[in-house]
Amino acid sequence: MSDKELLIPASQTDSSAIHAQTRRGRIQMLLLLLACATPVIASYLAYYVIKPEGGKTNFGTLVYPAQEWNTAWLDIPMQGKWTLLIARPAGECQIKDEKCIEALFLMRQTRVAMARESKRVQLVWVNTDDKPVDPEVLKAYDEQAAGLKVVALPTDPQLRASFEGWLNKEGAGQQIQLIDPSPAKMMYFPVTNSPKEFSSMKKDLERLLKLNHKGENL
Repeated sequence: MSDKELLIPASQTDSSAIHAQTRRGRIQMLLLLLACATPVIASYLAYYVIKPEGGKTNFGTLVYPAQEWNTAWLDIPMQGKWTLLIARPAGECQIKDEKCIEALFLMRQTRVAMARESKRVQLVWVNTDDKPVDPEVLKAYDEQAAGLKVVALPTDPQLRASFEGWLNKEGAGQQIQLIDPSPAKMMYFPVTNSPKEFSSMKKDLERLLKLNHKGENL
């Protein structure tokens, strides 16, 4: 130890060492967080910054910033899953109601098209009028066969109001809404019976599942 170092008060030396350790700890923490977030950042850059396929638009409408999901809204786990969600009154969603059935069919077929990745995708129908679901609809779109879960709106008035505000933001209330594993709404799709548009929707979801390998939080 030099003569100059001997003249430095012990308290000052200890303080400098503590500050140095704190800085190193913060840098290590930031590097760890960056490593964990890299797959998520890549998937969002691919959609929000780098235009897919040479700048072509997607079939789905991107939501930016993503709209956070409140886990108190519905009694269903959303964390770690990609979720396609619609909101429809059961009283109006009969087998003969083409618009409602087309939405359910499109969601079911999109999930089926994910093949081995289909288990990473869940389908949710929010029943907005609390009426019983048509038995024929349930038979065709039950949870075991089609992966469709039917849930009711929140009973608490404040939660219901906040959910409906989230649902209808950007006029997307009648659209098929895509919720990422964080969970947050990051895209929505119009209901369509066009094979070409179905193919585009399928590609949107396939790309997201590919970029987001393990269902990481977004």
